[in-house]
Amino acid sequence: MRVFVTGVEGYIGALLAPLLVRRGHDVVGLDTGFYRDGWLYSDRGLRSYPRLLNKDTREITDQDLKGFDAVVHLAELSNDPLGQIRPDVTRQINHLASVGLASKAKAAGVKRFLWNSSCSVYGVGKGEFLDEDAPVNPQTAYAECKVLVERDVSQLADVSFSPVFFRCATAYGPSPRMRFDVVLNNLAGLAWTTKRIAMVSDGTPWRPLVHVLDICKAIACALEAPRESVHNQIFNVGDDRENYQIREIAQIVAAEFPGCEVTTGPPGGDNRSYRVSFDKINHQLPGFRCEHNAQEGARQLRDLFERIEMGRETFEFRAFTRLKQLQYLLRTKQIDDAFNWRT
Repeated sequence: MRVFVTGVEGYIGALLAPLLVRRGHDVVGLDTGFYRDGWLYSDRGLRSYPRLLNKDTREITDQDLKGFDAVVHLAELSNDPLGQIRPDVTRQINHLASVGLASKAKAAGVKRFLWNSSCSVYGVGKGEFLDEDAPVNPQTAYAECKVLVERDVSQLADVSFSPVFFRCATAYGPSPRMRFDVVLNNLAGLAWTTKRIAMVSDGTPWRPLVHVLDICKAIACALEAPRESVHNQIFNVGDDRENYQIREIAQIVAAEFPGCEVTTGPPGGDNRSYRVSFDKINHQLPGFRCEHNAQEGARQLRDLFERIEMGRETFEFRAFTRLKQLQYLLRTKQIDDAFNWRT
């Protein structure tokens, strides 16, 4: 297949694009380059890198998408804290531009459109395991945009255009375009650089986790699946066994970093807490099963930090935290208030 991947220089995209190339697909990537300053490590297995179009998703035209069989859309502003400080820009990019990209893909004759949503759409659960039919309860602008894109893009589905929506659990694990602002990766970085995980809350909220390579595998399986298995479907991406309370994640990480101390704080103000069912993807998506777990991910991170001799300066580097990097680009006037590159 000829596959157009947006966000190819991001945390997931840096691993996904070479994987698709290795599976025999012809891949062209797009990225605006916000996080290009951050490259944590190099790996021979990641050298099969696709051609790159340096462009904002708001600037994509129908012509850019001509001749492709599928679009995988990863390029959005991520995550909840970033969305809250600039909800207007978040809505422009994460909602309007994403729906616009799907419309342009359809007009260009693209048959399949895969889009990364998020389990954060569930917001505040009541303790039960939430499946794809459960009511959504978004608590942030980021999550609200995910719900709106699912709604609007699903209406584009027809016999010639087949969207697929992946509500991914919180990602973890090594990537050359690393993120240290997702929970397990952040706790692993703290454990390595300070030997202490000092939680600011009691750690009782629930979060589902999924290894970044399992997200990539799910996307590859959906691209290659029969149309009738995935057409206009929502899939929670993860594994039922990977639902944890935050304090459990801290203990899992600490166990892989000898000498690390864990402390908890008072109940926090973040009311997001949800457990998710991943039964559908494991039964309906051909070839998919999660291959990794949180313990393994923490161990991989420890081994990586040791190998590259990661110091605290690297862990705290702005380009590995989405909010800090965009604040830097704004402060240094490299991008304007609408997050467009200045010339």
